[in-house]
Amino acid sequence: MDTNERLRGALVSAGLTPTQLAERVEVDPRTVERWITKGRAPHRTHRLKVAAVLGKDDVYLWPSTANSRQAVSAAQAELVKMYPNRGAVPPGEWFDLARNAKESIDLLAFAASFLHDGMPGFVDLLAERAEAGVRVRLLFGDPDSPAVAQRGDEEGIGSLLGSRCALSWAYLRPYLDVPGVEARQHGATLYNSLFRFDDTVLVNAHAYGAPASHSPVLHIQRIPGGRLFTHYATSFDRIWNSGEEVP
Repeated sequence: MDTNERLRGALVSAGLTPTQLAERVEVDPRTVERWITKGRAPHRTHRLKVAAVLGKDDVYLWPSTANSRQAVSAAQAELVKMYPNRGAVPPGEWFDLARNAKESIDLLAFAASFLHDGMPGFVDLLAERAEAGVRVRLLFGDPDSPAVAQRGDEEGIGSLLGSRCALSWAYLRPYLDVPGVEARQHGATLYNSLFRFDDTVLVNAHAYGAPASHSPVLHIQRIPGGRLFTHYATSFDRIWNSGEEVP
């Protein structure tokens, strides 16, 4: 039977021994050893406890459980609401999500000019949350990147998208020195714009040839054992890690 090298590696990364993990999740140390050496998948309750202790998604640790009935049900429960387009999201919801964030605010888009053009005071609120100890990460398009040029062509606005990206960075410039605010520009092909506030993420889908503002927005709330929130949060992190400093 295959060993579980992902679980073994996660333990090493967390600086824990199998015995210490067993104490944390309240099982016999021999049980943890069997999870590792025999590749056995524990009951869902223990999987979620282990995932929480190690800071990993339980499906990453036990891929065979991805399509279990409980996993599918949890993922479906994460979807709180679908808005038919971005304009249908009430402005007050954006402000409430930012105001209530305690740990992280992550914003990923090409230009996201609606944040400063359509919601006066929202960027000021982001700065306030950063000064209060919230990590704020701004990840918007590199105006000169091929991905921005291609998206502009696909939407039929050509170089205007690059200009909008440059304008957004000009608006944001005074906020980039605020403690707690981090900013990077990207040249990634975006399939969604992502707006994360702690355990909530608003996913603005993209459709070929249409502005993001015309596409649906999914309101997703992380719950234990769910897949959707982690799926999109991981996508943000991948693009963040490939991003570059703002000139």
